Amino acid sequence: MKNLTFVFVSVSLISSCLYGQTFKITGKVVDGQNQIIPYANILLLQASDSTFVKGTSADDNGFFELMEVAPDLYLLQASYVGRGSEPRALDIAKDVSLGALVIPLGNNELDEVVVTAQRPKLQKLPDRLVFTVENTVISQGNSWDILKATPGVIVAEDRLLIRGQNATVYLNDRKVQLSGQEVQDLLQGLSGTNIKSVEVISNPPASYDAGGGPILNIVTSKSIVPGYKGSINGSYTQAVFPKYSVGTSHYYKTDKLHLFANYTINPQKELKKTDKGIHFMDDTNSVFSQWDTHYEQTNSSQSQNANLILDYDFDDRNSLGITSNLLFNLGEDQETRLTNTMRNGLGQLDSTFTTLNNAALDNTNLAFDLTYVHRLKKEGAKISVNGHYTHYNGQALQNLSSEYFDASGTFLRDFGFDSGSEQDIDIFTGQVDYATPIGNASLETGAKISSIASENNVDFFNFTGSSDTVDPSQSDSYTYDEKVYAAYFSLVKNWDKWSTKLGVRGELTEARGISGTLGETNTQEFFEPFPSLYVLYSPSENHSLSFDYGRNVNRPKYNDLNPFRFFFNENDYEEGNPTLVPSFSNNFNLNYTLNSEYFFDVYYRDNGRNIAYLVFQDNADQTLVEFKQNVLESKSYGLDFTLSKSILSNWFIYAYTSFFHEEETFLATESGNVPFTNEVDGVYGYLANYLTLTKDGTFTGEVTATYISKFLFGSYVSDEQFNLTLGLRKTLFNNKIILSLAAEDILEKYVPTYRSQYLNQDNFYRRRPETQFIRFGFTYNFGNFRLEDNQRGIDKKERDRLQSQD
Repeated sequence: MKNLTFVFVSVSLISSCLYGQTFKITGKVVDGQNQIIPYANILLLQASDSTFVKGTSADDNGFFELMEVAPDLYLLQASYVGRGSEPRALDIAKDVSLGALVIPLGNNELDEVVVTAQRPKLQKLPDRLVFTVENTVISQGNSWDILKATPGVIVAEDRLLIRGQNATVYLNDRKVQLSGQEVQDLLQGLSGTNIKSVEVISNPPASYDAGGGPILNIVTSKSIVPGYKGSINGSYTQAVFPKYSVGTSHYYKTDKLHLFANYTINPQKELKKTDKGIHFMDDTNSVFSQWDTHYEQTNSSQSQNANLILDYDFDDRNSLGITSNLLFNLGEDQETRLTNTMRNGLGQLDSTFTTLNNAALDNTNLAFDLTYVHRLKKEGAKISVNGHYTHYNGQALQNLSSEYFDASGTFLRDFGFDSGSEQDIDIFTGQVDYATPIGNASLETGAKISSIASENNVDFFNFTGSSDTVDPSQSDSYTYDEKVYAAYFSLVKNWDKWSTKLGVRGELTEARGISGTLGETNTQEFFEPFPSLYVLYSPSENHSLSFDYGRNVNRPKYNDLNPFRFFFNENDYEEGNPTLVPSFSNNFNLNYTLNSEYFFDVYYRDNGRNIAYLVFQDNADQTLVEFKQNVLESKSYGLDFTLSKSILSNWFIYAYTSFFHEEETFLATESGNVPFTNEVDGVYGYLANYLTLTKDGTFTGEVTATYISKFLFGSYVSDEQFNLTLGLRKTLFNNKIILSLAAEDILEKYVPTYRSQYLNQDNFYRRRPETQFIRFGFTYNFGNFRLEDNQRGIDKKERDRLQSQD
C-alpha cells in the first residue's frame, strides 16, 4: 500500500510542475458541391479512444474556430443533422488551418435532412476496434444481437469470447456483466436502436481495472443538440415459441441538462434441448456402461430493464453525472424434463430413469453511479471523482424428483428433494482521477478502492429416498469479502509519425471466504503490478504499424467460490471451488493497417494458471461433475486478418478471419491426478455484406456468415459450426418509422457438439437453444428525432464477477 501511495503522490507532484502550450484549429464546412453548410457541429475527439474533447458550431458562413487545444493526437469531424464528414486525424503541435471539411449531402438535403439507414463502420484505434452500428439494420435487434454481430466476437452458449477469452461487457464504460445468462437477459432488454457503437478492447490500458480480460464496451447515444426526442420500439421473434420485446427511450437536453431514460420489458418463453453422452470405463479403459441423456428445458421469464443517465453542467468547469440501472427478472419458471438410458458395454439396455426438475428464480440488480468532474484553469486538465454502488439479490427454489426402471420398464425406486438458495452481493467503489496535458503529451493518473461483500445460503430438505451424492448435510452458508486498492499512471505522447501510450497499474487485493458447514476459511493477500504499452507508427496516411502489451488478472467469480452443488439430476451436478486463486496473463499484439481497409494482427497470450471450466466423470460412482479449476498452464496465439471495403457504391463488405492455436494443461483429477494438455488449432471466419437497395438509401439489407472450425472450452473441444443470417431495414415518412426483418441461423448449423475424450474420460454434450428464428422490428420516432447523438462513459469494473445460479 505504501508503494501505491508513493507512486500516486510522485506522479501528481511531477505533473503539477509541468505545463504546456495550447493552439487553435480553424476551417470551414461545405458539402460535396462545395456549398457552404452553416451551423454544422464540429467535434474534436481523442484519437486514442474517440472520447469527446470539445466542440463548437460553424457560423452562418460555414466557418469555425476551436480555441485552446492542447497538443495531442485528435480526430476532427463535422456533422450536420445525421450526416458527417470523414474523421480527420490531427497531430496538434501548432495552430492549424484546415481548409474545408466536406459533408456529402444531396442537392435538396440542406432544407431537410433525415437520417437514413447506414452501413456499419469499422475504425481501428491504437488500443481498440470501434464498430459503429447506429442507424443500421443491425441496430434493430437488441444489444445482445449487436454483440453477436460484432467482428471478432465468438458466441458460445451464453458466453462472449474474444480470441478464446471470456469478454467483460461494459455499458458506457460501466461494467455490467453478471453471470452469462444474466448478462444475456440485461442486453436482450436493451434495444439496439439506443446503441451507437461497440468498442472491442482486446488489451485494456492502465486506466481500466486489471481484472476481466478483453472488454466489449457498448456506447449508447446521447443528444448533443438542445431539444427533446423519443422513440417507441418493439420486436416480435418467432422461434420454437414466440417472443416479444417492447421499449421506449427518451432524450432531453438544455444548455445545462442532458437526460436519457430507457425502459424495456422482454417476456419470453424459450426451449433448450440438450443431449449428453457418457462412456464409463473400468481400470483397463474399457467401456462398461453407456449413458445417453436427453434434456428439454422450458424457461418462462419476463425480464424488465430501466436505465437513466443524467448530466448537469453547473458551469463551463463543473459538471455532475448520475447513472442508474435496474434489472429485475421476477417469477422466472424453469422446467426441465430428463430421460436417461443406461446400457452395458455391449450396448444392451440395462435400465432407465426420468427426472423432473422444476425451479423458480428471482433476480434483482440495482446499480447507482455518481461522478463529479472539475475542469481546471489549465486547458485540458481535469479532476474527476466517482462513487458506485451495486446491490444484487438472487433467489432460487428447486424441486427435483427421479424415477428408476429396469430394462423391462418395471419400477425400481424413486428419489427426490427440494432446495432453496439465496445470494446477496453488495459492491461499493470510490475513484479519483486526474488528467492534464504536458507539452505535446498528456498524463492521467488515479486511485480506486473497491469493497465487495457476498453472502450465500443453500438448504436441502424434503428428501424422498437416499443418494450418495446429495443429502441434508450439504446445506451450507458461505460469505466472501474482498477489498482491492489500486492506483495507476498513464502517459500519452505524440510526435512526428509516432504515438505512444504507456502505463502501469498497481493493485493490492485482500480477500476472505468462509464456509459455515465445512468450517473452512480461505484468505488471499497479494500486490501485483500491471504494466501496459502501446506504440503506433504511421509513416504515411496509407500505412500504420502498432504494437501493444498488457498484463491482466482474472479473478474468480463470486459464485464459483461457493462450495455448493446445483443438481441437474443426482448423478450430474455443478460444484463450486473455494480454493480458486486469481490467474495472471501477459498479452502481446502486433498490428499492420493498410489504407484503413486491411488490418493484420499477430498475437500471443500467456494465460498462466487460467481459471477454466472442467468436467470430470467419476467412473466408480458413475457421476459427472462440473466445476472451475486453476489449470497448470495456458497459452494461445494466432493471426487475424480484417478487410473493411466498399466493393460498389451500394455494396460494402466486412471480413474477419482468425487462424489460432489454444492449449491448456490441467490436472486430470479423475485420471490419477496426471497433467493433461488439451489443445486445438482452429479457424474463425466472419463475412458481412451490407447492401443499399434504393437510391435514397431508405431500404438496406445485409447478408452475414460466420464459421468456426473448432475451439477450446476447458476440458472440451467443440466441433464446427456455421451461421447464415439475413436482414432488411426500411425507413418511412422521413425516418419517423423504421421497419426491419432479420432471419438467423437459417441453415440450423450454429449448434456445436462439445466432446471431452482423453485417458479414462469420454463424454459429450450438445445444447440446442433457439438459435434459428425470424424477428420483426418496429421503431416510431417522435419529437425532434433528427437530433444527432454523441457518446458518454463512466469506468466500472467489479460487476462482471457477480454470478447467480443459472
